[in-house]
Amino acid sequence: MMRVYFEKRILHFKNPAGTSRGILNRKPSWYIIIEDESIHGFKAIGECSIIPGLSIDKEELIESKLKEICERIQQGNYNVNEKIPDFPAIQFGIETALLDYQAHGSKILYPSEFTEGKKGIPINGLIWMGDEKSVLKQIEQKLVQGFRCIKLKIGLKDLELDFSTIKNLRTQYTKTELEIRTDANGAYTYNQAKLVLEKLKKLGVHSIEQPIAPNQAESMALLCEMNILPIALDEELIGVADKEKRQQLLNTIKPQFIIIKPSLLGGIYESEEWIELAKKLKTGWWITSALESNIALNAIAQWTYSKKVEIPQGLGTGSLYRKNIEAPLTVVGEKLFYLPNKKWGYEFVY
Repeated sequence: MMRVYFEKRILHFKNPAGTSRGILNRKPSWYIIIEDESIHGFKAIGECSIIPGLSIDKEELIESKLKEICERIQQGNYNVNEKIPDFPAIQFGIETALLDYQAHGSKILYPSEFTEGKKGIPINGLIWMGDEKSVLKQIEQKLVQGFRCIKLKIGLKDLELDFSTIKNLRTQYTKTELEIRTDANGAYTYNQAKLVLEKLKKLGVHSIEQPIAPNQAESMALLCEMNILPIALDEELIGVADKEKRQQLLNTIKPQFIIIKPSLLGGIYESEEWIELAKKLKTGWWITSALESNIALNAIAQWTYSKKVEIPQGLGTGSLYRKNIEAPLTVVGEKLFYLPNKKWGYEFVY
């Protein structure tokens, strides 16, 4: 009594999304749709979203893998607990589609005061890389909205350009007035990173994500051990699928924080495991969306609220695209809210 299939869509950014890895103007997403064909039928949906050049899911193999899994689900031959090796984005998409199916397509995957519209989730304001004028304009917009925590993408070849914006901000806002997080996306060498950490510390920056490229565990461990500035692992976690290896990675590097991105780490269950390992080591963490559309953002946000988070999370990506699925998600001040009286729109998908 069900039909399971997928549809691909290309998401177009309103403005170029600049990082040290390059500029994104568009990205692909696949929507997994489970259609209940009973008399009171409904459609459940999950999103498989990748970031080319970062996600380990091979884009050219995604559709054949999705076809196989959709057929298995329809035939009743899919085990919801099985892992999908090398396809973390697919695993997340299938996992959330099945959660929505259990919720009869309501998109309420984790009922809470968040989905009732009573409570919001604190989030940071994301600032993309660009020339100083465009960066300052983004920051001004976020501050006017009410954000008191922003995340700056850094990693330009000219190190001084990375610091000038922060210097300007610090002349206007103290650490208690504005929390500044930075994200280098692995842009620096080890020696550069030491210099960057020292300068960011003097500027009262909260933390830096992935200062050097992943797979340099010894160098990253040394940077964390220096404790110059709190370091958050991001890309370092991608592709580490075995629990023992995850534990070994955290034990070796001993980061101050880890960044949890379900689409890149294999879904909510796998993300839960990372969080539990971090808690045992007294390592901090926060949850971030990975440039998905509102379908995946909704699932991540509801799960995030269930974790009783208090510090700002990275969930402010719902307004990035020119054409997105209309959703009950909205940002008010520096919090993400779910508006239960606002309906979902499906024109973009179906």
